[in-house]
Amino acid sequence: MGLDRADAALLDAVQKNNRLTSEELAEKVGLSPTACQRRLKRLRSEGVIEADVSIISPKAVGRPVTMIVLVSLERERADIVDRFKTSIRNTREVMIGYYVTGDADFLLVVTAKDMEEYEQFTRRFFYENHDIKGFKTMVVMDRVKASLAVPIET
Repeated sequence: MGLDRADAALLDAVQKNNRLTSEELAEKVGLSPTACQRRLKRLRSEGVIEADVSIISPKAVGRPVTMIVLVSLERERADIVDRFKTSIRNTREVMIGYYVTGDADFLLVVTAKDMEEYEQFTRRFFYENHDIKGFKTMVVMDRVKASLAVPIET
């Protein structure tokens, strides 16, 4: 789908703050409030905007420990990959999951209240899954940036 300048400006604005009013958006992108709403509705229905979410501070909700986990599967068969993708989607501790190329098959971002909880998670999620060959955990020392914003160009 082709995006024009107004679409790009709208997307850029809502990525930074999706609580802007129609009037504020209109002022930023040079359209009427009604035109902004119409375009946003279209961008959502076409799947360009996948979701409208809030970024929550893990510390503020009692989950200050974040890990980056590289997961290798025993075999890379379609049924095994699909089964693991489903388990990622259905596991609340997994904040982000990517199917990747390279040394690992998946990269996960996992949250926990402490290392003890993470250890329990690893036993349940990794050790009990016979499709997993291994995993490597990196503990995040500082969250430098939290964003899913995509650079948009017309």
